[in-house]
Amino acid sequence: MSEVKVFNVESNKTGERLDVYLQNELPLFSRSHIKNMIENDCVFVNGKKVKSGYKLKEDDKIDVTIKEPEKISTEEEDIPFDIVYEDDDVVVVNKPQGLVVHPCASTKSGTLVNGLLHRIKNLSGINGVLRPGIVHRLDKDTSGLLVVAKNDKAHISLQEQIKNKTCRRIYLAVLEGHLKEDSGEIVTKIARDKKDRKKMAVTDVGREAITEYKVLEHFKNASLVMFSLKTGRTHQIRVHCKYLGHPIVGDKLYGKEVKGLNGQLLHAVRLSFIHPTTKEEMTFEAPLPDYFEKYLEKLRKM
Repeated sequence: MSEVKVFNVESNKTGERLDVYLQNELPLFSRSHIKNMIENDCVFVNGKKVKSGYKLKEDDKIDVTIKEPEKISTEEEDIPFDIVYEDDDVVVVNKPQGLVVHPCASTKSGTLVNGLLHRIKNLSGINGVLRPGIVHRLDKDTSGLLVVAKNDKAHISLQEQIKNKTCRRIYLAVLEGHLKEDSGEIVTKIARDKKDRKKMAVTDVGREAITEYKVLEHFKNASLVMFSLKTGRTHQIRVHCKYLGHPIVGDKLYGKEVKGLNGQLLHAVRLSFIHPTTKEEMTFEAPLPDYFEKYLEKLRKM
């Protein structure tokens, strides 16, 4: 069943964007979810379809149809991964390299979501039937920590923390060669690569991407580097490393394939966030995978 909510715009809301207005009126929905509702004919202003950026006028009548969430159709599967922490609101997972986070057009099964459905009773439904509970992602061949929401309240809280940069994510990576500076901040814009749709690229017209870095250890022809994300763009660290001229070792897409490695040496080692209910700051760490440690040992002997 669907529920219809009606809002009448007051004078003090004149000029406000439609999506911003609805996010304030419907706090259980993220702004991206509200945009999807507008695009999918669930929102009408004065009986007409408008865009998310429509500027409201006094006495505008907004009709919002809130559809009942679709039942999750993704199959449950017994997928191996470590649960670092779990309570009624969140699950913190240590994702292994090679595991896709959620189903997509090219991957229908064998994902983290399939495994979560097998092991977790409830997951938030804000991101739809293919991405239940998923607040942020890690690339298939990136390992490490990510937090999953078990209800919509937790999902919204975590989403806002990522947006407001209060959810802190620390990564370790091995880069080819030596950076000019041992620490710094990379600020660019990132968008889809026009020549290769599988890639992202630094461009003049993309979305802002900010990454802080610090070199932890130098090797003969490589460096161990710590990264802190200030934004969360697709492939952000990988693209920024290529932009610096020092791709991540083993990155088949932005660098080169390395014999003995199944993908890039990039690991989400630390994750901090404010718990949605207790409001306490929580920090989790995940040790480097064995193959990562072995490669470092190999570099130290060179």
